[in-house]
Parts: sequence; structure tokens; C-alpha cells
Amino acid sequence: MLQLKNVVTDRGSKYAVSGGVARDRREVDAFLKDLKRDRKFAKATHNTWAALFADGTPLKGDDGESGAGMVILRMLEREGLHDHVVVVTRWYGGTKLGGDRFRRVQDCVRAYLDARG
Repeated sequence: MLQLKNVVTDRGSKYAVSGGVARDRREVDAFLKDLKRDRKFAKATHNTWAALFADGTPLKGDDGESGAGMVILRMLEREGLHDHVVVVTRWYGGTKLGGDRFRRVQDCVRAYLDARG
């Protein structure tokens, strides 16, 4: 598991990004369960995620951050990253970000992809 904490801060909201190998839904669920063993992540406002499997099957979860899973999925598709799950975590800071929340999700995914090399 690769995990980058405090990737972005915007108007009080803090973001982190995590990811790892996931070849099917069972492995995605196991990854999310493992991530949430850390109380900080379990108490986060949103843990949005997406995975793209080798056979082309897409999966995503918004966890209340409507549309964020699709943003992650589109970036995985453009990158051609298969059999991998990426989770963007947000701790809400009290101010609504509007459309900027999607830019912050993109910033996190880009940082993750860059860190992978």
C-alpha cells in the first residue's frame, strides 16, 4: 500500500491518497477495510475510490462525495492503470468547496501516480 498523507489542504479540508493492487471486488473491499483499520481514515468524512480491472471492468465509490469516484476512475483509465485501487480521503474543514473539490481529488490522484513513478 502506498499512502500519501496531507497531500492538499483547501479551506480547512485535508486530503490524503492511498492505493494498491486490487484484481477484483473482494480485493478492493479488503483494501478499504485495511485502510479503515486506521481510526483516522475510519473517521474521515469521505473515502472515495475507484478501480479499473484488467478485463476493463470499472468500479467506483463516492462515499457521499458525489462524482468523485468517477474523477478517479477517468484518471486511472487515462493512465492505463489496471488491477489497482486508488482512494482519496477527505476530512471536511467546515467550508464547502463546490467544484474545487474535484480539482483537489485530481491533485491527490496525480500526486499518487507521480509517487508510483
